Amino acid sequence: MDLSKQQNQLLEFVKQWHGDQQRKYELLPYWHHLVAVATLVSEYEKTEGAIEIALCHDLLEDTACSVESLNHFLISAGYPTTMAAFITAGVVGMTDVFTKDAYTDLNRSERKKREADRLGKTQAIVHTIKYADMIDNSRSIVAGDPGFAKVYLHEMVAILDKMRLGNIHLLINCCVSLDRAGHELQSKKS
Repeated sequence: MDLSKQQNQLLEFVKQWHGDQQRKYELLPYWHHLVAVATLVSEYEKTEGAIEIALCHDLLEDTACSVESLNHFLISAGYPTTMAAFITAGVVGMTDVFTKDAYTDLNRSERKKREADRLGKTQAIVHTIKYADMIDNSRSIVAGDPGFAKVYLHEMVAILDKMRLGNIHLLINCCVSLDRAGHELQSKKS
């Protein structure tokens, strides 16, 4: 995937915010996951702004970056106001709302159910990027934490049940990827 000058500027902005965070299980700089998701999205989705949303999809959730800071950066990097708003809205859509910190009274199962319902109501581009995120996450979680992977895969299937508006080819790829991950877990038990 070749990034434009603006996309490279955005990636540098995202790298700065993620700082020295590492990808769990792989011990790589976190931005490797963001680029992997963006690359997968670029193979299937041609909607303008999709790569940018993919690059930023964990920014609001995993850093102190605010919606306003992201939108301001996009405009200062030369994105038109409407495109900056589209990208920002997509990143907001990708950001978990039903977190443990925000909903201490809910158990994980209930939080994930509510998150699936929320995601199901987001725009199609969010669904597409979430499919790519699931594919990349499932690979690393199955390899790095088989015990948690069973829980994770179950949660992702529940989310997919609510998210059917995204790119159909990437949705199919995601379903196949989650199925393979489940089979890989089964073979590790044997």
